[in-house]
Amino acid sequence: MSSKKNKFTKKDKLFMEIALDLARSRQGLTGTNPSVGCVIVKNDNIISIGQTSYNGRPHAEFNAIKNCNEKLNGAKMYVTLEPCSHQGITPPCTNEIIKSKISKVIYALEDTDKRVRKKSFKILKSHNIDVSIGLLKDKVKKFYIPYFFNRKNKKPFVTGKIAISKNKLIYSKFKTKITNQYSDKFTHLLRYKNDTIITSSKTANIDNPKLNCRIKGFEKYSPVRIILDNKLTLNKNTYIFKTANKKNTIVFYNKANKTRISMFKKKKIELIKAKLNNSKYLDLRSIMKKLYSLGFRNTLVEGGDLLTTNLLKGKIFNEFYLFKSQKKLPTNSFFVKFSGFNLLNKKYPFRQNLNSFYGKDTITHYNK
Repeated sequence: MSSKKNKFTKKDKLFMEIALDLARSRQGLTGTNPSVGCVIVKNDNIISIGQTSYNGRPHAEFNAIKNCNEKLNGAKMYVTLEPCSHQGITPPCTNEIIKSKISKVIYALEDTDKRVRKKSFKILKSHNIDVSIGLLKDKVKKFYIPYFFNRKNKKPFVTGKIAISKNKLIYSKFKTKITNQYSDKFTHLLRYKNDTIITSSKTANIDNPKLNCRIKGFEKYSPVRIILDNKLTLNKNTYIFKTANKKNTIVFYNKANKTRISMFKKKKIELIKAKLNNSKYLDLRSIMKKLYSLGFRNTLVEGGDLLTTNLLKGKIFNEFYLFKSQKKLPTNSFFVKFSGFNLLNKKYPFRQNLNSFYGKDTITHYNK
């Protein structure tokens, strides 16, 4: 769909690569809207850039136009996703593009949103703006897999991770530390890229995790903590309970006594009652739908063996990271072996090893 046959140059590809990098840097931080990158070029020089704002608004195209101090007549705009053409909380980006006098718009992909899909092309063309689609299409499409999944299924994109020792243990008494500092940093990067993080009260009570992002400068982008706690057994001495408030913690439960409910409400923790599945565990599929309805789009699961294995059985993970250390943990009086290892390899056949920068640890990335 273009007024001319698409013949993209090396410079075109470079500018779209920059737009994609801009989109990547905001991944997971743009609320219910996709993260989009935008580059404006005139006489083969970049004169402005834009990204989707934190929490989703304003959009990348609007920001790039407003950030520019030069006249935009005759300029080209490179954008990773089809510009919006509908009136929402903010005006359509197509309106801003038309008013700016930009002469050409190149975007990688059409949006799957029915309010937008294929409409922007017609609108821009009707105002004599040249439009080309498909630049770096395959590469950009991979980036938007979570967004397309959200739109199609009305559920968050779910990423799982677990760390195992050389002898496939995930826990051994007095030896909870498994992976090295490089793997730990990668874990915090995953937390930064997700708006929610899920664990069980059992894991929280045993490991006492913080579940926050501890990359310097990115602490404020820590995900909202989602605790699966059937009978509200989360220990009040855990870090999660002590630091919980209505903004950073949601607890899903099914049945608890009034004393426990009162204790959680005094901390202003949001409690959501969830149904049980046939195995008498909290129903994870309905919880995912509830998270989507609350505006969450990307969730990371850092659970123990039971939660992780149940999610693997249900094939609820969209992708999974298996961290493996070369250390052997002792099989002492209390240890936990990862029972989902064979299940992971069976259910998720596509995998890639990421072991270039992590010392002796290896990280395997699985997807469907």
